[in-house]
Amino acid sequence: MKHALIITLALLLLASCKEENTSEKKYMEITGVNTALNPGDDFFRYANGKWYDSITIPASQAGVGAYMFMNYPQRLRLQGILDSLSKETHTPGSLQQLVGDFYAAGMDTVTINERGYEPLKPTLQNIENITDIPSLMDYVADQLKVDHGTLMGFAIGADDKNSTMTIAHAYQTGLGLPDRDYYFNTDAETVAIQEAYKQYVANLFQLTGSNAEASKKDANRVYEIEKEIAAAHRTRTERRDVIANYNMMAVNDLEKTQPNIHWNAFLEALGAKVDSIDIGQPPYYEKLNSLLKSVSIADWKTYLKANALTSYADNLSQPFVDASFEFTKVISGQEVQKSRGEKMASAVDSYLGEALGQLYVSKYFTEDAKKRMLDLVNNIQKAYANRIDKLEWMSDSTKTKAKEKLFAMTKKIGYPDVWKDYSQVTIGRDTYFENIQSAAAANYKREMAKLGKPVDRSEWYTTPPTVTAYNNPAANEIVFPAGILQSPYFDNNADDALNYGGIGMVIGHEITHTFDDQGAQYDKDGNVKNWWTKDDYAKFKERIQQVIDQYGTFTVLDSLHINGAMTVGENTADIAGIAVAYDAFKMTKQGQDTTKVGNFTPDQRFFLSIARIWKVKMKDEFLRLWLNSNSHSPPVWRVNGPLMNTTPFYNAFDVQPGDKMYLPAEERITIW
Repeated sequence: MKHALIITLALLLLASCKEENTSEKKYMEITGVNTALNPGDDFFRYANGKWYDSITIPASQAGVGAYMFMNYPQRLRLQGILDSLSKETHTPGSLQQLVGDFYAAGMDTVTINERGYEPLKPTLQNIENITDIPSLMDYVADQLKVDHGTLMGFAIGADDKNSTMTIAHAYQTGLGLPDRDYYFNTDAETVAIQEAYKQYVANLFQLTGSNAEASKKDANRVYEIEKEIAAAHRTRTERRDVIANYNMMAVNDLEKTQPNIHWNAFLEALGAKVDSIDIGQPPYYEKLNSLLKSVSIADWKTYLKANALTSYADNLSQPFVDASFEFTKVISGQEVQKSRGEKMASAVDSYLGEALGQLYVSKYFTEDAKKRMLDLVNNIQKAYANRIDKLEWMSDSTKTKAKEKLFAMTKKIGYPDVWKDYSQVTIGRDTYFENIQSAAAANYKREMAKLGKPVDRSEWYTTPPTVTAYNNPAANEIVFPAGILQSPYFDNNADDALNYGGIGMVIGHEITHTFDDQGAQYDKDGNVKNWWTKDDYAKFKERIQQVIDQYGTFTVLDSLHINGAMTVGENTADIAGIAVAYDAFKMTKQGQDTTKVGNFTPDQRFFLSIARIWKVKMKDEFLRLWLNSNSHSPPVWRVNGPLMNTTPFYNAFDVQPGDKMYLPAEERITIW
């Protein structure tokens, strides 16, 4: 990355930013506000209460509203594209043929049901053929070649300490439940999930011909093995430690210390010609090396069969799909299965995402929207620089480094400039399982082709239709796919209050990940390298601890609390994201005005827009899953938590001592 050039371009972009003419924007009415409530007690309920109390969660969903649940209506949009394409004949190998025939094959449940689990029988036979540890590891390697991980987590990505180059990474894996803690928590809800999981595995064994007694015994043994594996897993909080989770090791040394894994042969089987590999979580591989010897080959074969069946159940006939859903119901609260069309739209997006993405953006995303979004990003970047200049706790030398990093940031909006090549994928209209395998194998080859080469900075790690945004610290980039660039986050025709409170907050959030507890350890080039003075970093860590402590007091689902340490990066980004978005909004014409629209001032509309983008209602079961496994706080606390620390919010809604959200000024957290 040529940093001087990027900094120059960024400064030119900022200099060229024009103030938005808000008179040309739509002053959209904000509805659903429950003005009978005190905004200073629970702003999420004040802004969204009427909607929350009246909305019904669809039986096929675990939640409804904005954020991740916007992907449900997104899949309906994608279905519209796919339904049309699947009814037509297209040139073999064209985008239209690939996505249309993939969807058609997935919708052909008659053929899928007739085949039963026949497509998986070769995989199960390969497991049956395992006779020793070397042949077991050969199977593990073969499965990775179709993007199916079992005992070895393997990926190709940037080197944290040399971000221009691509290396091999290994990480902890091997569990069937969402997280290690599900194997050790003893509360009634978790125990119910443990039992449902074991029953699920037993049901799958029965569907492949095993009797009930043997199936139950085998499922229990699978669970026992997974629990032993889970004991060696680092927690989600521990995995936030960037330094501890980067461990470059010589393959020959691993071969000596972990001989049962047969590292040299395993990597050779993968086609990974490397002499060193980054082991993210060494305790996992130390434990795996031991378990490979202590667990019998017969038990490993049972474990691998369970792994294959649970991984592929949703791609087989209806009895397997039903068995999978029975477990899904317990863990998410979802009442009925999603429609086949919704499932297949999601599958196409997963396996052929940029092929479908090209068709999506041509229909739903305009260049005007991309330009407007870039203006927003540039203005918020400028506001961020101003905030850095005003930080009272940071020295001038660190401020200079922080701003260099800020302006070296790459901004990706809407869709990739270079699309993925799917020419190696073969798709048929009556071979759904094989279509998945072909797409997965092509993806593996695409990933392996990167190994040992310079990092491709044009690559995206999400698909254009997905409602998300992300920060990639190893590339010092922020990414906003077309899927999130719609209401309530962004509307090209809306006034600045709504856009700065909506997508502006998200932009500020993603920029802040460059400076959260993890991102702050990367320099402007994306390398894990200290750019702080010792004193400044100590002050920064003190403020990070304030966020951990504060969010740990927030209660969800009666007695359950937010895990402040696990969610600290996202909470830090929420607090600073709102602050910088507000500063940028105040630079606009509307932000400097006080004219009310629909009884709300511009500042009030800004904060109401923030509450609208996290307008979510979810099942208690899914909320419990969220608390255990999601690095973000639940939506209500993505509104109330950061606003408790935002003084302009207090001014806009006259929040006073005695209000439930009130914090004395000296207790409000400011980091950036």
